[in-house]
Amino acid sequence: MTRDALTKAGRALRVVLLVALALLFLVPFYLLVRNGLASEQDITSPGWTFFPRDLRWANLTEVFRDPNLPLGRALLNSTLIAVSTTVGTVVLASLAGYGLARIPYRHANAVFYAILGTLMVPAAVTFVPSFVLVSTLGWISTLRGLIIPTLFSAFACFIFRQYFLGFPRELEDAARVDGLGHWRTYWRIVVPNSRPVFAAVGTIVFIGAWNAFLWPLVIGQDQEAWTVQVALSTFTTAQSLNLHELFVAAAVSIVPLVVVFLLLQRYIVAGVERSGIDD
Repeated sequence: MTRDALTKAGRALRVVLLVALALLFLVPFYLLVRNGLASEQDITSPGWTFFPRDLRWANLTEVFRDPNLPLGRALLNSTLIAVSTTVGTVVLASLAGYGLARIPYRHANAVFYAILGTLMVPAAVTFVPSFVLVSTLGWISTLRGLIIPTLFSAFACFIFRQYFLGFPRELEDAARVDGLGHWRTYWRIVVPNSRPVFAAVGTIVFIGAWNAFLWPLVIGQDQEAWTVQVALSTFTTAQSLNLHELFVAAAVSIVPLVVVFLLLQRYIVAGVERSGIDD
């Protein structure tokens, strides 16, 4: 075989492999849609069909009318928590990262290494003290208790600090010549030119906040404070399992994640790629 033929065969093989992996990745989404629009009989039937014989679109409205599953309220709570956590984490972590990377301070490296050290502390170690603190403040079953304790992210601070170390100093020097201090330089120069890393960190934080389960389960004790993940967990503890409602609710719960990921996926690689780990 000639070199051109081998090259074409290699490309064809890569395409086939990528298509196979993509189809494998889409199987869980297919199952959610297929079973969500099926009846209980079609889901449990031993004879599998690619799509159920009768697509039951009424399942979408049924899951929102279930009195035992406040899915609408849970989606609203998850949206408020995820958006607030994302905005708060990005603002705090970016300020901390910029300060550690650009503001002269003798103990900046010691502070940075201390922040990195928190990444090595298991979440189980701080879970009980955090719960006691939130309970003492009277924040059980409140948005404050669900949001504020989760705003600090050592990982986000690390990403921002590494990114700002490689940020062009010429832009900041020009801003200082114009009379801008660190604060206004950050907001007017650094932030507008750092959209990829902000979008990347924001996407990661949003997905993590939306999928959080243990902390919302413990803090959101009242049904009005449930997030969508806690609401979905009620299916596993119910005495009777409504399968089609479970699949519909799971499909609805991932729609915001899919939308956010599709809109910002190109920033994830670009932002993390630009935040190298070398000083």
